[in-house]
Order: sequence, then C-alpha cells, then structure tokens
Amino acid sequence: MATIKELKEEAHEKAIDSLARYKFMMFGYWAAIWVYLNQVDTEKENNPFKSLVVKARQIQR
Repeated sequence: MATIKELKEEAHEKAIDSLARYKFMMFGYWAAIWVYLNQVDTEKENNPFKSLVVKARQIQR
C-alpha cells in the first residue's frame, strides 16, 4: 500500500500533467486530492500550487 507521501507525489504529478495538457478540470481534481491528503498527513508540506495561485492573482488585477 502506498504512503500518503507517495500519494501526494502522484497527485502533484498528475495535476501538473493535466495543467500542461489544458485539462483544467482534471488539474483541479488532482490539486484538491493533494490538498486533502496534506490535511490528513501528519507531515504537512507547503502547497506546491501556491506560485500558480499568486500568478493568477497578479493576472486578475
């Protein structure tokens, strides 16, 4: 059985792959999976999608 860390790595890879393919709904799905896994993990990590959010907010202004 995979560890939470391995599942988070897989979710991150799939999210980035989806974004690169213009599959925005799938990006959101995998990003949400990563966030959920990070919430239940005892070893919290910084959100790897934060830079994307910051860039989107800059564009929005």
